[in-house]
Amino acid sequence: MLAGHYTTALVANQKFPKGTLLFFLIASQLQDLLWFTFHYLGLERTEPTDVFNTTISNMAVDMLYSHDLIPQIIWVGIIFLIGKILFKNTKIGLAGAALVVGHFVLDMFSGHPHHVFGAETQAVGLGNYATNVYQAIGIEAVFIIVALWYFFSQEARNGIQRTTKNKASIIGLFVYGVVFMLSVATVSFRDLFGIPEFDLGFNSNIPTLIFTYAGMILYLNYFVPKYMVVKK
Repeated sequence: MLAGHYTTALVANQKFPKGTLLFFLIASQLQDLLWFTFHYLGLERTEPTDVFNTTISNMAVDMLYSHDLIPQIIWVGIIFLIGKILFKNTKIGLAGAALVVGHFVLDMFSGHPHHVFGAETQAVGLGNYATNVYQAIGIEAVFIIVALWYFFSQEARNGIQRTTKNKASIIGLFVYGVVFMLSVATVSFRDLFGIPEFDLGFNSNIPTLIFTYAGMILYLNYFVPKYMVVKK
């Protein structure tokens, strides 16, 4: 799951406004951010290396340390401590920890194959990105719709009013995420557009993913707080 994880951060920030949206956004995508780090440490090498050859279904990586079950104990504990210490609030720490757990659970239905600890151990989840990528994207799309409906409906109950433009800006990011995933589900950009082979340094897979994730985090961190509280 890519864009869907961010919806959980919006809901968490709504429930615990004393935290910061940026903290919740990072917590919701912690495992993927760790994956990028471990890729460069040589621990979770990701193929294909060229983003134009990459599809969701052909992306291959053993996410041993970032996504397998046993390491989640460490990541959940770290986020809990950061939230508790940074905001001096146990509930915010627990909310951040819940987002990390939620990432793992959602990936069981819409994500890459994960295991207990290592590819030779028991598989955890459906591994739909490799076996049924369109089902995975469908699950993510449904989850996004439900989560955003809940988020906006709770805002309305709390007297928060957004302009149509602001709502469209937020919803549009998630629509983009789903459409983008559909566009590279099984056919690479190279095959789709007949892009020739080249290496100029900016067509690498992981740097492109890092740019995408960072851009989505900054985008939501900018647009989501822009609302008006209606006095009752």
